[in-house]
Amino acid sequence: MTHTIPKDGTSIDCVSFGSGSKPLVMLPGLSFQRVKGAAQGLKYMYREFGKTHRVYVIDKKEDIPERYTLRDMAEDTAYVMERLGLTGADVFGVSQGGMIAQYLAIYYPELVRRLALGVTASRVNPVMEEAVNTWIRLAEAGDYDAFVKDILMKMYSAKYIKKRGWLFPAIARLTRPREREAERFISSAGACLSCNSYPELHRIKCPALVLGGSEDRVLTGEASEEIAGALDCGLYMYEGLGHAAYEEAEDFNQRISRFFNEGRL
Repeated sequence: MTHTIPKDGTSIDCVSFGSGSKPLVMLPGLSFQRVKGAAQGLKYMYREFGKTHRVYVIDKKEDIPERYTLRDMAEDTAYVMERLGLTGADVFGVSQGGMIAQYLAIYYPELVRRLALGVTASRVNPVMEEAVNTWIRLAEAGDYDAFVKDILMKMYSAKYIKKRGWLFPAIARLTRPREREAERFISSAGACLSCNSYPELHRIKCPALVLGGSEDRVLTGEASEEIAGALDCGLYMYEGLGHAAYEEAEDFNQRISRFFNEGRL
């Protein structure tokens, strides 16, 4: 099911699926892809969650204003959740979605029962700054071959690249965005550089779990360890995997599901 929630002269899309009764809110990472129209793919990819939860994948605004921040995105997420009656939900955010989820748990604690954070950060570091600024520069220049190659090389493990790297040129051709999508991506990417939830992580009181990749070349594995240390919560690091650990690790979703349903890794 697709939900379109009007807000501030634009709208926010959300797709829902799953046969469970408990609400689970998912916040995706930085991408050209939209949630709208992707319900079937998301339902298959996250079928593990749909067994026990009603899953809601919440997108960013259709029209992202300049100087939009992660805290603004968290406010939008809270607005959608309140409109859909999602109080006390399990929340899972990956990458940029994990940054948003931290602000959500800080400023809207009544909306979050348990919090799972995948390959994310709580403040800007030099590796993150270099990666995001490179993607913004390449997107602004319209150099999508270099853009996609840089993203894929930074996100995936050496093993994955060796096995599937020959597909990268085809992926670059097939994922070329329209101009409006590129502008939306640039604004969304810029919001990552507003990340600074670390000083307020002590305000998060709900149970939390952090999963990271030791070879993360986008945000660093240390960023995941830093969050877990501040929250004094469970941490699982995938050795040898990078930022795309959530795709490469077969047990990634299973660990999150166990955490939400049983409170363990």
